[in-house]
Amino acid sequence: MLRAGGDPGKVVFSGVGKTAAELKRALEVGICCFNVESESELAALDAEAAALDKRAPVSLRVNPDVDPATHPYISTGLKESKFGIPIESALAVYQKARALPNIELRGVACHIGSQLTTLTPFIDALERVVALVGELADAGIELSHLDLGGGLGISYNEERPPEPDDYVLALLDALQTHGTRYQKLRILIEPGRAIVGNGGLLVSQVLYLKLGETKHFAVIDAAMNDLMRPSLYDAWHDIAPVRVDAPRERRVYDVVGPVCESGDFLGRNRELGVAPGDLLVIASAGAYGASMSSNYNTRPRAAEVMVDGARFHVVRRRETLEELLAFEALPPEAN
Repeated sequence: MLRAGGDPGKVVFSGVGKTAAELKRALEVGICCFNVESESELAALDAEAAALDKRAPVSLRVNPDVDPATHPYISTGLKESKFGIPIESALAVYQKARALPNIELRGVACHIGSQLTTLTPFIDALERVVALVGELADAGIELSHLDLGGGLGISYNEERPPEPDDYVLALLDALQTHGTRYQKLRILIEPGRAIVGNGGLLVSQVLYLKLGETKHFAVIDAAMNDLMRPSLYDAWHDIAPVRVDAPRERRVYDVVGPVCESGDFLGRNRELGVAPGDLLVIASAGAYGASMSSNYNTRPRAAEVMVDGARFHVVRRRETLEELLAFEALPPEAN
């Protein structure tokens, strides 16, 4: 983020497993806030801040136990989740944090999940967080912001999620009902996927068509290491030929990659008219496509290309096999 020219003063740092080195670096550059997710993390952050003679700006990430009605792997606001502090325990933890000499309480944070397609879970979570803010104020703990996280979904298939402005207006309207105490709080949100999810595409080439008695396969040169979401979440990504002007017989295919896993698929039961050599576009790869990609099966990651009208720029070049092997070495006795 810093190398890209980002402002550390606008950074909030979430995550259940922040390392001591990460805490120290974030304190050194002066981030906006740490979203602390456990009492042990709070103690570690206080110690790191003391060593640097600083006070760490802190929100406690609370778990409001709200069902976001999304995939269980990306639900983060239920009691059984590893994320956050149970909201019923939050007041006691805030009181402990207030007593720590190198902690400065700034706010309360909450993030209930990802790919939400209705506003109701957001408002339910907000109502529980607002009730906590009132409890804290009654206990003499005044906060300056609410970090309401992100999670607003996009349309992958037939979903019709609210637009970002509808999401923001619903949050503001809900806060308006609680009076001036809450209207002075700064609101932080992290819309992420809603901004970039449908701004990215994965382009792949058809290698072979494998026709069987019960199922047909379109084998392509992209794989689960390039776009993990279908294999991990059984997620739907629209798949279509780049060119539609060439006549092709249409069949129902599973679109699969070359990795030696039955879970290596990009789409199942897709009706396509394709031939070997054709290019396919796999949609909605702008969120968690490149960031979740890997070198599994010793596969170099794809190049990343930014398109601006009629111009394009390679913003990350394709990796080579030589680069992947450059980090490996034989033990001394083998030389």
